[in-house]
Amino acid sequence: MNVKRHILLIEDDEKISNFMSVALSARDYAVRTAKTGKDGIWQLMHNPPDIVILDLGLPDIDGNEVIKQIRSLSQVPILIVSAREMESDKILALDSGANDYVTKPFALGELLARIRVMERYIAKDILKSEKQEGGFVFGDLFIDTERRRIFLSENEIHLTPLEYKLLVFLAENCGKVVTHSQIGKHVWGYENMADVKTMRACMANLRRKIEKDPSKPKYIFTEIGVGYRFTDKFR
Repeated sequence: MNVKRHILLIEDDEKISNFMSVALSARDYAVRTAKTGKDGIWQLMHNPPDIVILDLGLPDIDGNEVIKQIRSLSQVPILIVSAREMESDKILALDSGANDYVTKPFALGELLARIRVMERYIAKDILKSEKQEGGFVFGDLFIDTERRRIFLSENEIHLTPLEYKLLVFLAENCGKVVTHSQIGKHVWGYENMADVKTMRACMANLRRKIEKDPSKPKYIFTEIGVGYRFTDKFR
């Protein structure tokens, strides 16, 4: 039997909220709604959901502040569904702690696909269960974090220290969009990654080593203007 996932939908537009609630309930999700950021945070504190779907344009608190408050309480996956379509808006939301971002208007199929990604990401538990001997397994790729060695189809891949650090950071956040600034902070130690060209060069080298065809990636996907997403498919 599949576990019914509980979704907290924080959305002030009644038509959109009703549409999403009906569509998700029809697919066996348990949906609770909130029309304000304060109500959403209160509900999260008193009845924690599995996934939060959040609009940024709320009547009482800006959605980015809601993300920060949620992150001070929980690591629940947060999917942004917003009419704000500027790259800067997406980056700010993701840097604040959101996991993914869908722009309104959206296709239902895309929303459901992004929710499935959230379901797989719920999985710090999945991640732990897929660790083998101190590492991660993604299809043919084995990241041995105990011995700091990388294997692709049983062939060892030699990475530079920066490439290794970058790969592990992406794998630890599999399924989540990570922004350039998040990567810069965790891999290079910069609060803001000013030299994105350096990051792209390192990413290109890493892709050449682990992707059979870098033009059709299996592991590392580009979120244009925002950052990158590592596969969430373990096998």
